[in-house]
Order: sequence, then C-alpha cells, then structure tokens
Amino acid sequence: MSKKVALGIDYGTESGRAVLVDVENGQELAAVVHKYAHGVIDERLPESGLRLEPDWALQDPNDYLEVIQQAVPAVIKQAGVSVDDVIGVGVDFTACTMLPVKADGTPLCALPKFRANPHSWVKLWKHHAAQPEADRINAVALTRGEGWIDRYGGKVSSEWFFSKALQILNEAPEVYQAADRLIEAADWIVWQLTGVETRNSVTAGYKGMWSKREGFPSRAFLTEVEPGLADIVDTKMSRDIAPVGSRAGSLTAQAAAWMGLRPGTAVAIPSIDAHVAVPATTVAESGRMVMIMGTSTCHMVVGSEEHVIPGMCGYVEDGILPGLIGYEAGQSCVGDHFAWFTETCVPAAYEREAEARGLSVHELLEVKAAALKPGESGLVALDWWNGNRSVLVDADLTGLLIGATLTTRPEEIYRALIEATAFGTRVIIDAFNQHGVPIHELVACGGLPEKNKLLMQIYADVTGLEIKLAASAQATALGAAMFGAVAAGKAAGGYDTIFEAAPRMGRLKDEHYTPDPTVKPVYDQLFAEYLRLHDLFGRGGVDTMKRLKAIKAAARA
Repeated sequence: MSKKVALGIDYGTESGRAVLVDVENGQELAAVVHKYAHGVIDERLPESGLRLEPDWALQDPNDYLEVIQQAVPAVIKQAGVSVDDVIGVGVDFTACTMLPVKADGTPLCALPKFRANPHSWVKLWKHHAAQPEADRINAVALTRGEGWIDRYGGKVSSEWFFSKALQILNEAPEVYQAADRLIEAADWIVWQLTGVETRNSVTAGYKGMWSKREGFPSRAFLTEVEPGLADIVDTKMSRDIAPVGSRAGSLTAQAAAWMGLRPGTAVAIPSIDAHVAVPATTVAESGRMVMIMGTSTCHMVVGSEEHVIPGMCGYVEDGILPGLIGYEAGQSCVGDHFAWFTETCVPAAYEREAEARGLSVHELLEVKAAALKPGESGLVALDWWNGNRSVLVDADLTGLLIGATLTTRPEEIYRALIEATAFGTRVIIDAFNQHGVPIHELVACGGLPEKNKLLMQIYADVTGLEIKLAASAQATALGAAMFGAVAAGKAAGGYDTIFEAAPRMGRLKDEHYTPDPTVKPVYDQLFAEYLRLHDLFGRGGVDTMKRLKAIKAAARA
C-alpha cells in the first residue's frame, strides 16, 4: 500500500511555504518556501508609486496565487511522491489579513480602475492605520454595554476585520461600494482552490467579533458605529460560518492544474497560522501554552471553561480545537524587533567581525549577548516597536529603551530587546494565571526557537517555566496538513477528527529549556521595572508615545 501524504500551505508575512507530510506519522517529506514578489507594501504602492501613510501594511493577492502555482509543484517534485497519494490540502494564514473583491472573487486591486487606490489592496495583519476606527468601535461597544466585547479582553484591535472595513468605508467609500465581498485572505485563497466561497470559524471568531452562540454584533450596534456599516454582514460577508476541522470542498480542475494535483482532492476549511500549530505540537489539553514565535508571537491556550481575561485577543468556542475554548494572546513585535536592530543599528565593525567569524550579525550578537549576566547592561526596553497586542491592545504605542550610556554596546541592547519580549510574554502568562486559566508549561514553535538558543533560555528564566520545542520547524504548515488529512477523512487514508491526528502526526523534540533559579531574583527586579514602564506609558500615565506619533504624522503630511 502506497504512503498517503497531506499538503500544508502556510501563508506568512513575507512568504508562503508548501510542506508535504506523511499522514501516518507527521514526518516532513519536503518543503518549499516562496518569497512574495511584493513582500510587505508599507511605503509606496507598486506601479503608481503612491506614498502610503504611516502604519499602513498592504500585500498583493497575486503573490498568494504564485505560492500555489510555484511552491506546490516544486514540493511535489522534491518529495518524489505520486499525486494520487496526496489526499488532502490544508491552508493557514496570518490574520486578520483581508481584502475587497468582486462577486466572482476578483480582487479590486487587480482592476485598473482601483489599482492606484491603496484601500483596494490586501490589508495585512499588521496594518495599524485603522486605530481611529477601532477606537470608535470600542467606544460604542462600551457605551452600549455590549457583552461580546468581554470575549476580547474589553477592546477590539485596529488589526481586526471590522476596524479595517470601517477604514475603507470612511476613507474610500467608492472602494467599499464596489466591493461585493470583504473577505479574509485565508477564505479567499480557499475560494480560489475550491471555486466555492466559505468563511471559517477561526478568523470569524478571533478577528470578526463572531461567536458560535451569538453570531455577529447586532445591526443596531453596527448602525450606531456608522450607518453605512449596518448591513455589512449580510451584503459583504456571510452568516454561514464553517467550523475548523471540516471540509471546504475539493480542488477545481483549474486549481489542480496550477498545483499539479488531482481534481477533487479534499481541501480543509482554513485557519490562522498560530492556531493550526497547536495540534502540531501535541497540545490538546489545558495548562500548556503554545508560543508561535516569528516576526510576531501568538500565545495559544485551550481550556474547557470560559474565562474573561483582560487584554486577550479573544476566546472562541471551537476556535482552535473542536469542543474546547481557544484563547489567543499575542505580541506584535518579536522577530521584527531583532531584525530592525540588526539591520539599522549595528556598526560596520560588527558586520566585519561577523563575516570574519563566518557568522550572521544575529549570531554574533547572540554570542556576545550570551556572555552578559542578567542586569549587567543596566538596560530595560519596552517591546512595542510595532504596538502592543496583549494586554494593552494599543497599536499607537511605540518602543522604548532606558538606561543607555556612552558605554552601552550593541549586544547589550540586543539582549535588552530579547528580555523585553520575554517580559511581555510574562505579562500575558500572569494575566492567564490571575483569571482562572493556569499555565504550567510552554511549548514553542516557529522560526525563532530554531535560530536563537539564548532567546529561549531567557524566556524560560524570565517566566520560570519549562519550555518544550516542536519537532517540526514547519509546525504551522504541519498543522495545516493535519487538517487537510482530516478533511480527507479516514476512508481516504486520513483521520476523521483532529484529535485522532494530533498524537500520530504531532511531535516534540527531546530538547527543552529549564529555568535557571540562580538568575530569577535579578529577572524579578528587571521585570518589576518593566511593569512600571509598561503601566506608565501603556495605561495613560504618560502619552508621550502617542504625541510623538502625532507630531511625526503631521511632519510627513
């Protein structure tokens, strides 16, 4: 009997990847990464050259199609498998990443009439220019006493679906009117694969203010936010929400030709990148937090009971695994944090030293930073270079470094930035612990745990928790493939539920990180200082960050 395989397609911030895995044991057979031609569009629109305002982050949906047209045939060739043995396809996506399209799925930015209008393009998850719209949604929800907002820690983010939709309506009503549908990119790409528009429960629940029991916020609420938004759900979205773990449909002949697969191959309802990683790390019970660590970090927890946790991105029934409450928190700037520093703040002498030692600049800084003792630099940073997602839920916050002197070295700053992200994670863990969802273990996956051992040890030391590592470097793509195997079902060689797939396909490494108790007193002191700064700048004590952003925006106008 031939080996059955499943395909996972993982859409990240800068690239998409296709991974083929063995359905029996989750072993990765081949992986191909395809870098988006346009990457993150945050300065000027392609072709027109239109300059974008601060906090914009767009993408070209054609880059997503190129992933399935180029990466998928390449990964099948690399694995050397028969297309007859590919039983299912699963997709995950960054979120909230949304776009306006016509009734047939054509993106508005693909039409000459709208090509030069930035609101016709994909709004990437880290598009933060809809903060005024998020503020409006939050204010009306608070005034009306809307109970659903408690599921999101009391605040809706500028990153989310309705904030972005309202920004389109406010700033480009012609785009809003021309859009027959507003849709998550995850659902759009599955639409291109199956020929059928579906909406998934994960993005709807975490990013679209939907719940399995109550649906979307009421028409009366949306009307009060903005009358033009009143009928958005019924005219530009859908109330038919498909649960995670179900089948979206089958590959059309066209999609199959693009990918080099068989028409009729099962396609799963898509999910968010962080959320599909949970079963890929074997986590299917409460008490274990999964950290998906890359450009940003998502913190995922499942539980059997509902608890309101201030500042969380949300909790959704069936949002991660069927039958459980899925909790999500996150940090908007982690890998981006370190990349910014190494690209813009490291002297040429360090670059020369790294080259001479056969290291990347990141690796050189890690070596030098590892030689420092906790607290030795006298530095503390706030990890808000891309705003704060949890627990403050405020995209207008910015980064801070305090304690620098003329003797401060790049490796000291680099370590302080790592510690800042660890402190941010500790704030999130403390929020869970204090509100009825205890965390006793961390499981890490994503690009960062594979690249930076110092970072992982600092996280263990700061949080005081053991950290286990996913066996797969492609945990999100593996998770997507697992849902593809579930979409195919046992009769086709897959699984009937994700709980059957998790222990067979999910895996952890033997390697783990244990907290060093000797450094805990120093990190407790540093964390106390971090908290003072966190509350001073993040809870309204000092609005310097926001005033500076306003001055910057005015100067660039």
